[in-house]
Amino acid sequence: MFATLKQIFKPQNKDLRKRILFTLVCLFIFKLGTTIIVPGIDKESLGTDNLGFLELINVMGGGAMERFSIFSLGVMPYISASIIVQLLQMDIIPYFSELSKQGQVGRNKLNIITRYLGIFLAFIQGCMYAFAFVQTDNSLVLLEYAAVLTAGTAFLLWIGDQITQKGIGNGISLIIMAGIIMTIPTMFAEVWSSVVTIGTAQETSLGIVTFIAFVLVYIAILLGVVFEETSERRIPIQYANKSTSAYGATHNYIPFKLNSAGVMPVIFASALISIPGIIAGVIKNDGFQLFVSKYLSFNSGTGFALYILFIILFAYFYTFLQVKPKELSENLQKNGGYIPGVRPGEETVKYISTVLKRITIVGAVFLSVIAGLPIVFGWFSNLPTSVSIGGTGVIIIVGVALETYKQLESQLVTRSYTKGRRRY
Repeated sequence: MFATLKQIFKPQNKDLRKRILFTLVCLFIFKLGTTIIVPGIDKESLGTDNLGFLELINVMGGGAMERFSIFSLGVMPYISASIIVQLLQMDIIPYFSELSKQGQVGRNKLNIITRYLGIFLAFIQGCMYAFAFVQTDNSLVLLEYAAVLTAGTAFLLWIGDQITQKGIGNGISLIIMAGIIMTIPTMFAEVWSSVVTIGTAQETSLGIVTFIAFVLVYIAILLGVVFEETSERRIPIQYANKSTSAYGATHNYIPFKLNSAGVMPVIFASALISIPGIIAGVIKNDGFQLFVSKYLSFNSGTGFALYILFIILFAYFYTFLQVKPKELSENLQKNGGYIPGVRPGEETVKYISTVLKRITIVGAVFLSVIAGLPIVFGWFSNLPTSVSIGGTGVIIIVGVALETYKQLESQLVTRSYTKGRRRY
């Protein structure tokens, strides 16, 4: 890691430093936008003081929803749209299945469809949030607020594209990560004020010990996520026209990560578990809101169980959506490769599927434990809701940070290789 940082600051990598600076400027614009309240909003009349089950969206948006800023929706509508488009590619609608098989051209079309669908969902969610939190009966005013929120999401998607093209990549993911990082200092301040009370020396000491235990749990989660994201199962492969018995020959293998789906199962599960809360905010029915808060929130037993179940299911779904054992087997066979001891074709597909199922269950359970630890910790310490979802935030931060670091490293390797070729 330190070697990579040294290479970044070398004079010949000036353009890479410009990309990093451009990314930081874009993220600063995002931070600035989270503090700009939607014009015409009376902050005192807003009902965003206690978001409860919507706290996760607030955390991913850097606290923008709590302020009802122009970036209140964040990029969550785009995430929801991407989930829908990926589901439609699974032979549900033939057109989407055909686009997924057309290579880069098909991916570009799917990306455009996802963007338009994301904007549409942003407007729908904007109407729902405006109706839920703004105290007014004027429909035109609510539509105006929804249009502003939709424009904020569209602008964030544009910023994400700029980071991907002109910055260091992973634009949308970096925006989500930046939003979560913004809320971490506030979260730790809330933990301190909740557990450390001014009273007797014994009460104060107990509160400090509890706070230290909370910090240690977060460090354990951080180390656990790093371990999970870097663990992989390597399947050896051999090519018919190559020999691995020669001295100094390199061994080829297919690396399968312990968690091939990355942070997407947590994001998908979080988005899905927050839907009842959004509906409850729009309906404004006390009975339904109480039901959602009691049975479908992160801090409830049933809501927690659903959250863990969704993470495991989405981990399986997204892993097989990304890897696709049949395509992998066909590509191996086309290139003259095979797995030693396994026949090409159907047996290879079954072998890869079996390996993926075994490592995915381990990765999904590990991911669920890491995401659930802060919630369980909150049950015994009566911490605020924002603290309970901190584990989810840590998973997203570490996953995106590791992915971005690998991209920077690969860019440095490519530059070194290109310059080495020019010398000859």
